[in-house]
Amino acid sequence: MPLLKEDLYTIDDIYALPDGERAELIDGHIYYMAPPSRKHQDISMELSSAIKDYIRSHSGKCKVYAAPFAVHLDEKTDTYVEPDISVICDPNKLDDKGCKGAPDWIIEIVSPSSKKMDYLIKLRKYSACGVKEYWIVDPEKDRIIVYNFTGDESINEYTLKDAVKAGIYEDLIIDFGSMDI
Repeated sequence: MPLLKEDLYTIDDIYALPDGERAELIDGHIYYMAPPSRKHQDISMELSSAIKDYIRSHSGKCKVYAAPFAVHLDEKTDTYVEPDISVICDPNKLDDKGCKGAPDWIIEIVSPSSKKMDYLIKLRKYSACGVKEYWIVDPEKDRIIVYNFTGDESINEYTLKDAVKAGIYEDLIIDFGSMDI
């Protein structure tokens, strides 16, 4: 839930939060984040490792980052997110504070407290800000939804037993059925 405040929040408000307090800022509204579950972390580690191994084995220039990792989606000071997994292929977007601009690929792993954020708010924001591909992995519903925001603007749905092709790469297929989740 966003905090109630007449004025909108900025990045400065996020950085002023007490140590250990995690929150995201979308269009000036602060959304606190609950700690992830063990299954959430298992999925995040498996996906991050698979993507990183692929990039490394193909001598790729993209970088993969797991949360917490700061993503400033645009030049405004009213949006700051920490996607579960971010893949950034333009090294000019990276600095010591995180990513300035839209990652090429974002994966969010749904938690009970993040459903509205992942399925609605972030979907709209990521599409509008130039993210090329967005995956919503929902362990509770045994579902993966893949949004391609380039070209055909496709939406595909899979289960956690399927092999899923990453759209930003020609030959990366992530086999969820073989993962230890």
